[in-house]
Amino acid sequence: MNIAVIAVEGSLLSAIAGLADLFWITNQALRAPPSGSTEGLPNHTQIFFSTTIVSADGKSPRAAQGRSIPVDCSFDELGPCDIALVTGMALGPDHLPPVSNSIEKAAEWLRTRHKQGTVVGGACAGTFIVGEAGLLDGRRCTTTWWLHHAFKRRFPKARPVWGTAVEEQDRVITTGGPLSWIDLALHVIKRTAGPEIAKLAADVSVADTLPMPQMIYAPRGYVNAADPLLLQAEEIIRHAGPGMTAEALAGALNLSERTLHRRLKDLTNESPKGFMTRVRIEMACVLLETPGASVKQVAQQCGYGDETAFRRAFIQLTGMTPADYRRWAVGRRLRTEQREFE
Repeated sequence: MNIAVIAVEGSLLSAIAGLADLFWITNQALRAPPSGSTEGLPNHTQIFFSTTIVSADGKSPRAAQGRSIPVDCSFDELGPCDIALVTGMALGPDHLPPVSNSIEKAAEWLRTRHKQGTVVGGACAGTFIVGEAGLLDGRRCTTTWWLHHAFKRRFPKARPVWGTAVEEQDRVITTGGPLSWIDLALHVIKRTAGPEIAKLAADVSVADTLPMPQMIYAPRGYVNAADPLLLQAEEIIRHAGPGMTAEALAGALNLSERTLHRRLKDLTNESPKGFMTRVRIEMACVLLETPGASVKQVAQQCGYGDETAFRRAFIQLTGMTPADYRRWAVGRRLRTEQREFE
């Protein structure tokens, strides 16, 4: 499996080196699996990941901190390529990913390679390079949560999904967060070599095969702050009782149900039902971080008359049960407080 890791001016050196290292670690684990880890593995002797770090001209660009990025070859010198990955980078003076000559050449090369059948992946701000290539138009994708609004403005034809960790459509993979190159690599390993080998890679690397959704790290209501309609709709949902329908929400906003659906699709790429669910689950996350309330009480406060339906929706959006989320949030807070105390 030939993997190209693209280096542009301002790339994060840790992400480029980390991708190469993680695929190398996977190769080592496959050659000499730790004792007891081979059960259930397919024929792994035929699997090998080869990484090549490439730049437009074959020269070493400067990383985000000014260090030189080691490069193996230029775009033109690279041979067959199964997968091409681009990582996060330093932001410009406007705190947004820049559009430089280096990035434009990388975007053009990615566009050409994707037409030839290559799988393309972008992590963190690298998703902007994938967007510049036109590969996100009409496709589900994600980016770092704090770049979500800027991403939507720059690529209005893309279909960014708020708060998810990994999205893939039509051989285009996107992940969010400066360290999400780990999620990107494990996703590539899973789609090319299978879930068992992805698990082996994650276990050896001491990483999670199931990445946490970004929405649990973002400030509650962050995505809704982008538009007055979203803020108004959120406020209505927060005070609505169980059983509120999309029709009732549209009526409260003085909109037709069809218009509400269109506006939400444009603003958040969600249906009214999906929007209502997300708002309620974000409310639940806040309440679960507050000691005292039971899961049943939280469900009722968030507009769920059925605790089972609440649990199902909560797991779908956060990847955890409400009880597991509470333990995670409390543990995270305690660890933070302990570090501050030390």
